[in-house]
Amino acid sequence: MNPEETTANPSIWPLRQSYQEIRNRTSISDFLLLGFSQHPEQQPLLFGLFLAVYLVTMLGNLLIILAISSDPHLHTPMYFFLANLSFTDTCFSCTIIPKVLLNILTQHYTISHTGCLVQMFFFMELALLDDFLLAVMAYDRYVAICLPLHYTTIMGPQRCLLLVAASWLSSHLLAFSLCLLMSQFSFCASHSIPHFFCDLLPLLKLACSDTRIFQLMMFAEAALSGVVPLTCVLVSYAHIIHTILRIPSAGGKHKVFSTCGSHLTVVTLFYGTVFLVYFQPSSSYSADTGMAASVVYTMVTPMLNPFIYSLRNRHMKGALWRLLVHK
Repeated sequence: MNPEETTANPSIWPLRQSYQEIRNRTSISDFLLLGFSQHPEQQPLLFGLFLAVYLVTMLGNLLIILAISSDPHLHTPMYFFLANLSFTDTCFSCTIIPKVLLNILTQHYTISHTGCLVQMFFFMELALLDDFLLAVMAYDRYVAICLPLHYTTIMGPQRCLLLVAASWLSSHLLAFSLCLLMSQFSFCASHSIPHFFCDLLPLLKLACSDTRIFQLMMFAEAALSGVVPLTCVLVSYAHIIHTILRIPSAGGKHKVFSTCGSHLTVVTLFYGTVFLVYFQPSSSYSADTGMAASVVYTMVTPMLNPFIYSLRNRHMKGALWRLLVHK
């Protein structure tokens, strides 16, 4: 359709406008991640800060994995789950931070439609996996403290592998179903995402398709993957606290509290920020609040986990010391 035809025949203007609207909705394949681009004077500081966080996260979690795998004394269910959590946090950081660093360094904030969906899938899968693993670790502590005589029977190798495999499979299916629905949406409004990665709610606000079914499914999955694991954590620790209060010696109480304190700290950090962002309607989503909370659970929490678990655990500190000395 050329300009001469439209000039000669004004009646086809509506057809041309309809064609242009469809073209605009289907031809744009890139999004703009504008999370940190609005403050150019802060870019060098942010780059240095995020690079340091990334390096510390990778080093800390890899050391945890190496220490657990190399020390026979740590070949127990609790440390098996911790190694899986550290591996998940390592992958989680690799999903988010390298792209943020590249965007800041090159000043190009684009990401392809496919790349955005892939990043969103791995982000959701690994975040859900963190969620399930924290629940599994809480159950492990419940069995160890409340049912110590049956611990080796209940938490056998096959049961531990089954729990981790079920966590991986559940997180994969839940994330894949949402990403598959998201891939069907049309994005006819602005393609600028006011975030530093392809998060679910900011991307959902750009869709011009009907998102009601998606939102229902999102809240159903949030209940399944958020409320159910959190309930498992709370019930486990309610039994643990009840058992601790019945221990007569102060030394025994302190020993049990020190065992559970690390896990409780990580759970509080994780759920506090996740609930702040995701357990709200998409219409009331705030970009600034979402970004601030997202920095905590995508960057800060994976970095802090190794320190929380190693500094509060003498067995972990001993294994790390032996690993570093031998190296």
